Amino acid sequence: MASKSNTLNFIDVFSGAGGLSHGLEMAGMRCLLGIDADKYAIQTFAKNHHHAKSYSGDIKKLTNKELSLLVGDNPIHAIVGGPPCQGFSTVGPGNPEDDRNSLFLEFFRMVKLFRPYFIVIENVTGLLAKKNEKTLKSIFDRFHKIGYNLNVQVMSAENYGVPEKRRRTIIIGSRINETVLYPKPTHNVQVGNYFVAPMNVGEALKKLKTAKGEILNHDLEAAKIKSKIDLERLKKIPEGKGIRYQKDETAYLPKKLHLGINWETIREGRFRQTKYQRLDRKQPSPTIMTHRHSYYHPTENRYLTQREAAALQSFPADFEFVGPVSAQWRQIGNAVPPGLGRAIGSTLVQMFKIAQKKGQLDAPLSLRPAKKHLDQIRGKAFHYKENRT
Repeated sequence: MASKSNTLNFIDVFSGAGGLSHGLEMAGMRCLLGIDADKYAIQTFAKNHHHAKSYSGDIKKLTNKELSLLVGDNPIHAIVGGPPCQGFSTVGPGNPEDDRNSLFLEFFRMVKLFRPYFIVIENVTGLLAKKNEKTLKSIFDRFHKIGYNLNVQVMSAENYGVPEKRRRTIIIGSRINETVLYPKPTHNVQVGNYFVAPMNVGEALKKLKTAKGEILNHDLEAAKIKSKIDLERLKKIPEGKGIRYQKDETAYLPKKLHLGINWETIREGRFRQTKYQRLDRKQPSPTIMTHRHSYYHPTENRYLTQREAAALQSFPADFEFVGPVSAQWRQIGNAVPPGLGRAIGSTLVQMFKIAQKKGQLDAPLSLRPAKKHLDQIRGKAFHYKENRT
């Protein structure tokens, strides 16, 4: 159902709030439909994607006929999505028969139905773990059999203008290109004699206001620290610091505010995640989580607000989130940073123009190259710093 239109239309499956789709639209693409089971996430998607339709519910109950009615006569050039991550987590059995993995089959069903030029699958880095080899091989085999050339890479968001360190596995597939391209880093990269620094927390926190001067989803009341002792401890923590080791506790906290734990009994003598971690305005943020309790404001004695977390995820100030504060945090933490989506979208547009110039938009599937050996693909997937110059 693809066409030679110069605007690439796409469907966002498992869209969440729409971080990926928003980024693709920033690259000049056009979202026609967002699909997600989370009612608040899809409400957020609809609020910020005025020209797209939305479907909230179980994707397995969304029939091909209903799908076709939702998109109408519009050609579908790309299908993108991020199925739930649990089935591919580095924690757990990684069973390819896991019901959560079956959501990939729903994605596959849509690709078979619409036959877009491109597919984009976003997931956790654990998808590339050795224990998930059967799952990854199944994904590659299924799409190759219907004419798609796939590749996979771990992309790190801070390399693309996002003020956050966030790594995601990105599978890109094409049925019109011999070579699947990935965007070259634009930030955190040496260009000739000049180093393009990554965006940082300080820059992001200066961009909270909309063009009208409003700050949306900026719930300072919810960002307050209710525990008196937690507040007293945080007051002692310098910007960019936190407590992970005993030496940190000794350096920053007076004895009366010590955590009251036996460091010798803690595994590896450290916390798995740093406690009371203040962000550093001169650095990108660590990965934004789905709740506000992971990090603290660089200079103020409180948690981050939803708007501040969204800014670190590269959402623009006028992107408004819907639902209770907890639901907003879940949407923000689960989102693909729009800045990363924009980089991916720009590359899809580039691949389309290459195929168009070569006259390959309608090339027979028999001309597609054979799939690469999975070990060869995985061996290069984590080398996301190789093409930094």
